[in-house]
Amino acid sequence: MIQSFKHKGLKELFITGHTAKISPAFHKRILRRLDVLHNAEALKDLNIAGFNFHSLEGSPLRFTFHVNGPCCLTFEWEDQLVKLVDFEQYH
Repeated sequence: MIQSFKHKGLKELFITGHTAKISPAFHKRILRRLDVLHNAEALKDLNIAGFNFHSLEGSPLRFTFHVNGPCCLTFEWEDQLVKLVDFEQYH
């Protein structure tokens, strides 16, 4: 279950279904990934074809989903809770 967001636009998109803080071209893809994150019970539930799910280097341990090009959702996972979900370009 998603517990917290780092990116205010993601939170708005998740709650209302729209936001002006993220390009509308990304909304559908992001909402699909947020839905998967919110309903996941284990990390293995996040390994979905096309999402390019993987861990990132560094501490604390973070994970990522590919959205489009260099744009990704990044997040922390702790005790079945998804924390600090962010939308960023990290490449």
